[in-house]
Amino acid sequence: MNEILLGVDPRDQSVPALVWAADEAVRRGLVLRLVVAVPPAHDGLRYGALARQSALRMRAESAITNAEDLVRYLHDGLRIVTERVNGTPATVLRDMAAHAALVVVGSRRLGRAAEMLSESSVAVPLTAGADCPVVVVGAPEHTAVYPPTLVVGVDGSESAQAAVAFAVEEASMREARLRAVWVWRRPVLPHDDAEGGLAERRRLLAEAVAGWAERYPDVAVSQEVLRGHPVEQLALASQESLSLVVGRRGRGGYSGMRLGSTVHGLLHRAPCPVITIPSRSTSAGQTTRPGSTGPVPPRPTGL
Repeated sequence: MNEILLGVDPRDQSVPALVWAADEAVRRGLVLRLVVAVPPAHDGLRYGALARQSALRMRAESAITNAEDLVRYLHDGLRIVTERVNGTPATVLRDMAAHAALVVVGSRRLGRAAEMLSESSVAVPLTAGADCPVVVVGAPEHTAVYPPTLVVGVDGSESAQAAVAFAVEEASMREARLRAVWVWRRPVLPHDDAEGGLAERRRLLAEAVAGWAERYPDVAVSQEVLRGHPVEQLALASQESLSLVVGRRGRGGYSGMRLGSTVHGLLHRAPCPVITIPSRSTSAGQTTRPGSTGPVPPRPTGL
C-alpha cells in the first residue's frame, strides 16, 4: 500500500481531485497512480459501438496524458504511474483499491437514480465497496481559511473510531486543528431527557477521542455535540474545512444501503472533500490506522 490511486474520468476530469491526490502523495511520500477505465461496448461488434469505443479510448488517452502533465507541473519530483484499463470505472477502482493507501475520485454529483443504476456512477459504489479510505472531491478544500481545520464525524461506531484515527494523523500532516463532531438526532418524543442525553453524548465523544492528544500533541482537538440531522449538521460544520472525515458501514445490499444515509447524503451536500474510512480491527482488538501500520488506542468501552 505504497500508492495513492486517482481515478481519471475522460468525460469530466476533476482538477480539484487531481490536485488533492497529488498533494497528498507528496505529503505521504507515496507513488501516485493515475488510472483511467474504459467501459466495455454493449452493442457487440456493431459499427456504431466500435466507433464510440474508439472515441472513448482516445479521450481516455488524452485525459490521462493531460492529468500526468498537470501533476508533473505541480510536483516535478513526484513518482507517477499511469494505467489505462478496460472495464467499468467503479469496479476497476474498487478492485485496485485493495493495494492502495487511498483512492481519490472527483464527483459529478449525479442524481440518486443515476448513482444507483448508471455505469457512469463511480463515487457511491466505490465508496461503498473499497477496502481502503476513499476521498471524493466534489468541492475544493478551503486552504485560505486560518487556522486550517479538519472535521471528523463521531457516532460511537467502530468505523467512526477508524475515522478519528485517520483524521488525527491527517491533521498532524496538515498542521491543522481537528473538530470532532457528534450529531445527536432530534428525538421523536418531545419530552426526552435533553440534559442527560447531552451529557451522555459528551462523555461518549470524549471517550472516542481519548488518547490522541498524547499520540499527536501537535494537533488541537475540539469536541462538539450538535442537535439535528447528521447530514445537515456535518455539512454546516465543514463549510470552511480542508476535508470532512467519516466512517462508513460494512458491506451487504445495494451500494446506497452499504453506505448508510448519512455518508450518502454527505457525498452530495458537503462543501469540501469527503474522506470515508472503513473499519479495520486487528486480532488483538485494536484498530489500525488506515494508511498506516501502527495501532491506535483500544476502543473505549460503552460505545
